[in-house]
Amino acid sequence: MDPIKIASVQFENKSGDKDHNLAIIESFCHKASEEGVKVIAFHECSITGYTFARNLTKDQMLDLAEIIPNGPSIIRLQEIAKTYQIAILAGLFEKDRNDDIFKAYVCVDENGLVAKYRKLHPFINPHIKPGNSFCVFDLYGWKCGILICYDNNIIENVRATNLLGADIIFMPHVTMCTPSTRPGAGFVDPALWKNRNQDPTSLRIEFDGLKGRAWLMKWLPARAYDNGIYVVFSNPIGMDDDQLKNGCSMILDPFGDIIAECRKLDDDMTIATVTPEKLTQAGGYRYRKARRPELYGDILRADHISEQKVVWIPKP
Repeated sequence: MDPIKIASVQFENKSGDKDHNLAIIESFCHKASEEGVKVIAFHECSITGYTFARNLTKDQMLDLAEIIPNGPSIIRLQEIAKTYQIAILAGLFEKDRNDDIFKAYVCVDENGLVAKYRKLHPFINPHIKPGNSFCVFDLYGWKCGILICYDNNIIENVRATNLLGADIIFMPHVTMCTPSTRPGAGFVDPALWKNRNQDPTSLRIEFDGLKGRAWLMKWLPARAYDNGIYVVFSNPIGMDDDQLKNGCSMILDPFGDIIAECRKLDDDMTIATVTPEKLTQAGGYRYRKARRPELYGDILRADHISEQKVVWIPKP
């Protein structure tokens, strides 16, 4: 494997406005190609928008969703990839020939669709069905995987994707700055976003505290460290429907260290060069080889009824 440059992006999407969002995606692909980037990753539902979907009927969801790979957004992504000679990872709602709806994330290059993944643990809208398989694919000589947002909170998903060969896992999100039972969680006032140029400090305190980045740092570096993988985390910034998101898209190495991170209170892109030697230098490589599945294989295979619940995100 040769070193490659990867970019992770944060941007403020518009709900349901695919043309607008794809124009932003193209702009960042242009900038990234000028920096020698070979792979660029955007957030969950970066093409369609996300949070507004909690209020859509099934018919409205079907109007928003697309067939993959023949839908117009995938065709447009391929055109962008071909123009700038870059592999693009982006998210949208998918529908199939049976009108089943999924949360999808795709990798597209100049030749077309490279990979498609369906979120295993979707919510936001009760008409979305869960995916039922992991996704590992080749990209420029690297083995890559995809896990969307909540999928990464179930640690077995990350380990399984790694055991299937993934050295880089793309983790697109729309997360943080929402209520939960965790102390310190909650919405961030949209007024702070509108006033960010006059008062960036107040917004940064909220974004970096337990409502945002401080919570992310409790678990995201551990996913990279424990598995000895590169993690490409992408998250929107700004208003997603009526909820404010804090961005901080970043890339972590197999040591669990952040090697690139977006820090602007605005649309932004961060770039890192990933190198193969860290994959075997990091502790996760040794831990994986030290596994003794004969001790716990049966435990992991034990019958279990998954609580696949629809989680509604309340309005601020």
